[in-house]
Amino acid sequence: MVVETSAAAPASSSAHGIDVAVYDADASATARDQGGTLDMHPDTGQRALRAGGLWPGFTALARPEGEQMRLVARDGRVLFDAAPPQNDQGNPEIDRGQHRDLLLGSLAPGTVRWGHKLERAEPLGDGRHRLHFAHGLSAGTDLVVGADGAWSRVRRMLTDAVPIHTGVTFVETGLNDADTRHPSLAALTGNGTMMALDNNLGFVAQRNSGGHIRVYVGMRTPPQDWHRQAGVDLTDPVAVRDALLHRFADWSPALRGFITDTDTGYTNRPLFALPVPHTWEPIPGVTLLGDAAHLMSPFSGMGANLVMRDGADLAQALTEHATADGAVTAYEKILIPRSVEAAEGAAEGIDGAFAPDSAEQALAHMTAHMTAHMTAH
Repeated sequence: MVVETSAAAPASSSAHGIDVAVYDADASATARDQGGTLDMHPDTGQRALRAGGLWPGFTALARPEGEQMRLVARDGRVLFDAAPPQNDQGNPEIDRGQHRDLLLGSLAPGTVRWGHKLERAEPLGDGRHRLHFAHGLSAGTDLVVGADGAWSRVRRMLTDAVPIHTGVTFVETGLNDADTRHPSLAALTGNGTMMALDNNLGFVAQRNSGGHIRVYVGMRTPPQDWHRQAGVDLTDPVAVRDALLHRFADWSPALRGFITDTDTGYTNRPLFALPVPHTWEPIPGVTLLGDAAHLMSPFSGMGANLVMRDGADLAQALTEHATADGAVTAYEKILIPRSVEAAEGAAEGIDGAFAPDSAEQALAHMTAHMTAHMTAH
């Protein structure tokens, strides 16, 4: 996704006299699955939702019970179980697809231009650029905001940094109608997120709406192509299942059920992150937000919250400064230090979760992490 702001962008959303167009590589809003669940924190995601007038819509969809976090030993024993806070001051969960639909629904018709995959941005001088898209169309802009994810093309205009493999790979699978079809696994998961982590391996199971549980089978696997190393064809679900069962051979049958009882098959998801710290020198007419600026492991719990706060802070800066460059300068002074701090925490989080330590050390680390998560308001 590339966001363009301009003094004259036709058929775009305009607020505070600023015209905006969003160019998205997806063919439509329903072109692909948006992933699992996320939580919104008070000072980041929730603050942005309130600023955009979206808080009532969010609360209608959110699942406060989804804040439950459970830690399970490799033998299936529940070691830690934190219920959601009862004071409406927590971090309620929402499906990513529902969250995206909420954001899209707040935009004026025509703001998002689907099927626009950016190939390059051509500098025109004075901070202006012409965006060239894969289908041959182009557009001029006063400010390019790269919100185009992990492999951002806009980021290349600012920095040579590229994402690197964290050393951990997830294999995603899932359970449909879990309470009816998979009652034991549903009970083990609880209402929120269940983690079982030990000796560089682990399971993460997340409740989604509609009775679905999304499961991530995690492994520390340098190099990232673990399946080639193991001689596994990722298009062969039986081979993937058997390889995963081999890795988790001495784990509880209750947990191994997350591998064998899949309703969705297996999707390989190596985890990448940008180097820490990731900074850049300003260039007129260009900035970044979200994963394009601060891709990090999901063990920060901050990725979606940061992109929300990024967008809110940039929007506020654009309304408060006479020029786009002034707005971007002010925004990046907030964005970059905040991103670096969160990325450092994310790197520590994934290293602690997938570690060669004893189970007790890994569990102690994650218990502290979960406690901090549940009490941070």
